[in-house]
Amino acid sequence: MWTQFLHSRKFITLASVSTTAGALYYLNNKETIDTKINKKTVTLQDNITSSLLPYRNHALAEAIQETPEKNKRDFWLPPAREDMIHRLKDTSQQPYDLLVVGGGATGTGISVDAATRGLNVALVERDDFASGTSSRSTKLVHGGVRYLQKAILELDYEQYALVCEALHERKIFLDIAPHLSDQLPIMLPVYKWWQVPYYWVGCKMYDIFAGREALESSYFLTRSKALEAFPMLKKDELVGALVYYDGQHNDARMNVALAMTAACYGATTANHCEVIHLTKNKDGIVDGARLRDNMTGDEWEVKAKGVINATGPFTDGLRKMDNSENKEIVAPSAGVHIILPNYYSPRNMGLLDPATSDGRVIFFLPWQGNTIAGTTDSPTEVTQNPMPKEDEINWILDEVSHYLSPDVKVRRSDVLAAWSGIRPLVRDPNAKSTESLVRNHMIHVSENNLITIAGGKWTTYRAMAEETVDKAIEVFNLKPARKCQSEDVKLIGSEGYSSTMFIRLVQEFGMDTEVAIHLARSYGSRAWAVASIEDATNVSWPTYGKRISPNYPYIEAEVKYTVRQELACTAVDVLARRTRLAFLNAEAALQALPKVIEIMSKELDWSPTRQEEEWKNAVLFLTTMGLTKGETKSKSG
Repeated sequence: MWTQFLHSRKFITLASVSTTAGALYYLNNKETIDTKINKKTVTLQDNITSSLLPYRNHALAEAIQETPEKNKRDFWLPPAREDMIHRLKDTSQQPYDLLVVGGGATGTGISVDAATRGLNVALVERDDFASGTSSRSTKLVHGGVRYLQKAILELDYEQYALVCEALHERKIFLDIAPHLSDQLPIMLPVYKWWQVPYYWVGCKMYDIFAGREALESSYFLTRSKALEAFPMLKKDELVGALVYYDGQHNDARMNVALAMTAACYGATTANHCEVIHLTKNKDGIVDGARLRDNMTGDEWEVKAKGVINATGPFTDGLRKMDNSENKEIVAPSAGVHIILPNYYSPRNMGLLDPATSDGRVIFFLPWQGNTIAGTTDSPTEVTQNPMPKEDEINWILDEVSHYLSPDVKVRRSDVLAAWSGIRPLVRDPNAKSTESLVRNHMIHVSENNLITIAGGKWTTYRAMAEETVDKAIEVFNLKPARKCQSEDVKLIGSEGYSSTMFIRLVQEFGMDTEVAIHLARSYGSRAWAVASIEDATNVSWPTYGKRISPNYPYIEAEVKYTVRQELACTAVDVLARRTRLAFLNAEAALQALPKVIEIMSKELDWSPTRQEEEWKNAVLFLTTMGLTKGETKSKSG
């Protein structure tokens, strides 16, 4: 049926629109959770026709008609950012149940959890979703092999519990976002015979701890099979290898999906919206915040029954707004990662070095068509865009070279991008010893009822969010309509996704296979909406999808889509967190910058002055991603 529609027939018949509108109008009036989602976010009776006609594509209309009624939120049209800001400014409405400050993994996870329980939620982020630590992770969804080792060797029950919780959350993570996450085999090379049973037992324990939620079983590879699976591996003295499975994901895209899912369930989500100070009632209890729209400079107050501080490394800043005498609890630690060309690793096998020269663990993983290596762990100061240190980059390269064949020359010039993320290790202010760090995460309620959630990791964001919302319901006496739903709520784009949908994208639109796979893996079923935006190549093949960078699958239609439907406001939002070009290749991102600014200028009506500001801000950001000053001068000059 799909092949019956040619790409050139890009109009939607009145019958198709009427049928689709009728179906969705019926959905809008059903007394279910899904009806409440759409009632809160968009008036379908008025907007469904206008939301479909701009796509001018039969494939999208067909996809909507074939989608089960309960899953039609995958084709929901998000409110514009201006509408979100208008909601926040609306003084006629009742106070929000919760104001969540911080748009990283934890903050957006809390927003999804609270909104799906039926609470009235506002989420604000002073920069962009995932602009901090949440976009600078190792990209793993894992139980933690390091914690497993400590649990066994030290008979530490707390470490065991951490591993079990993370393995449980890993399974949920992969289930609710199948287009953004997947399982990845990771190799442990063995160079001494006595290590074989040691690593084998460890890997099997990892499988056992996961129970019914385990991924593929771990297994042993002989020397020849290990070299076949990972040809770049150093051959000398290699005995064999153990392979175990963990999860991997696209962190920033996952973060954006969480923010948009929260909005789909009725939350008011606004990026580039900063808390200037907290407001308090006559009893000194926190009851809201004064906000500033960093895009326009407008300021206003918003009221809420409770405020949650989920600002990661910047936790202490908001805590001091609550009480200037609060002691700092964040012990920031910098983790540097580098990106190398794809010939440094197989496309479907990672590598773990469990014992580096200084005892740290280093991962060496395929990611988004390139290879990611990291991470370091060193004390640092909290800054908005931390710079990776040259000595840490060289340390990673040196450690990587120990495991690779001498034929592979590990060169500094091969580093395509490098970044530093700040991990917010925290101290519990209620603990007797304030110097000891919390192993997992911490929830703290101040004397003025500001709830702070800090610590943790990407894998357990959902469990952290559930625990935080439970605490907020208790502290603020909230009345949710239902219990926690987040274990079963699939993120936007997940419901209609399949691993083979890229084939239909190629057939319907005439796009390159690499581009089609990228769109399916980044947007899920919403790839149909991306591909329905005009983006003709004006060549015989591929006929659709003009790339913004010749060696990467990001296309011009994505830039338009992310502005229209994912709240992208700046060129950095697009290059770093809607696409991942800045993280994959800083120089390629610089080369694509003029085209991105040109497209966004048309979408957002930017003045020449604003365009110049975007150029300067983006170049400054790219220097924190490993771009050298010589490269910036050559492009601008």
